[in-house]
Amino acid sequence: MKSAVLYALVAVLLSFSSCIPTKRLTYLQEDLGSNDSLMSVRKVTPPYRVQVNDMISIRIKALDQELVGMFNPVGESNLNATGEERLYYDGFTVDQHGNIRVPTLGEVNVLGYTVEEIRTTIEERLLSEYFKEDANIFVTVKLAGIRYVINGEINRPGSSVIYRDRVSIMEAIATNGDIPVTGDKTNIVIVRQYPQGQKVHHIDLTTIDAVNSPYYYIQPNDLILVNPLPEKSIGTGTTGLQSFTTIISVVTALTSIILLATRL
Repeated sequence: MKSAVLYALVAVLLSFSSCIPTKRLTYLQEDLGSNDSLMSVRKVTPPYRVQVNDMISIRIKALDQELVGMFNPVGESNLNATGEERLYYDGFTVDQHGNIRVPTLGEVNVLGYTVEEIRTTIEERLLSEYFKEDANIFVTVKLAGIRYVINGEINRPGSSVIYRDRVSIMEAIATNGDIPVTGDKTNIVIVRQYPQGQKVHHIDLTTIDAVNSPYYYIQPNDLILVNPLPEKSIGTGTTGLQSFTTIISVVTALTSIILLATRL
């Protein structure tokens, strides 16, 4: 009888020690000692610089739109395309040499440039080679959405595109169905592309300091990895009740085996 009580007591203690604490489940927690809830967000993220395989959207307008029609071709194959398909047909993909092929202008090197620098370059070439100042050329250059891949302990893993100029990692996670309770929010892994190769970064989304991280805003072609918590691999449960139920089942089975062995 004493053994059974001891087993039950151990089961209760283990169940509460093996469940996932709230501190590891909550996003962007503030310091309890802080009296002010306002966040001072520093703009630490530098402007994105275009890389190989990026897709760029370029639109050129003027007072007489027919004058710039040659720079904005619309092929018959993409008249019915919308969204991402339209960008695939109409966008400009950066090749392995860092160039894009713009109608009439030909090869334009964009590798390592910001979209604002690319806009300035194209605008200057148009004014120097094809138009005068009174043509009122208006050039728009944007990234054709921010494409990223998120895998691991996420409700909807896979590749996604968000048509925004700036996307936080919180928005990317929400787009893919959020991280379940078995996902480790304290150590999100970001594999980022650079001209020199890939680099691995880490960010803790359970602390409010995450908003000041240079990796809080994702970049095109980011790979986001969410690792599982140890509780998932152990299988003891994600809540106290689940852990208690699991351990009670184990203790009951062990007790039955012991009783049967002592009777033989």
